[in-house]
Amino acid sequence: MDAHQHGLTIASFQDLIRERYYATDSARGAAGTFLLFMEEVGELATALHDNRAGKTRPITASERANLEEEFADVIAWLATLANIMNVDLERALAKYTTPGRVEGTKD
Repeated sequence: MDAHQHGLTIASFQDLIRERYYATDSARGAAGTFLLFMEEVGELATALHDNRAGKTRPITASERANLEEEFADVIAWLATLANIMNVDLERALAKYTTPGRVEGTKD
């Protein structure tokens, strides 16, 4: 499937991650995979810092590309964890898409 032409859904992305990585990921287990997920969260934190507003120098194209890559990695590892734990992310996200279910903001 070409995601740019047809749109990428949460379910199709989770399926793609399952097809490519489930055998290895499930053998590693949730605990080991969670550690790798947290490593990616740390890399995202660094990329966010590198792309912060108010830097003393302009953000480079390389820094911006890395930020996008780290967001993608975090989402992929989250999908991996969901697959290991047999969680349907699209169904879980209904919490946010069902009117009246989640309201207000976090301050």
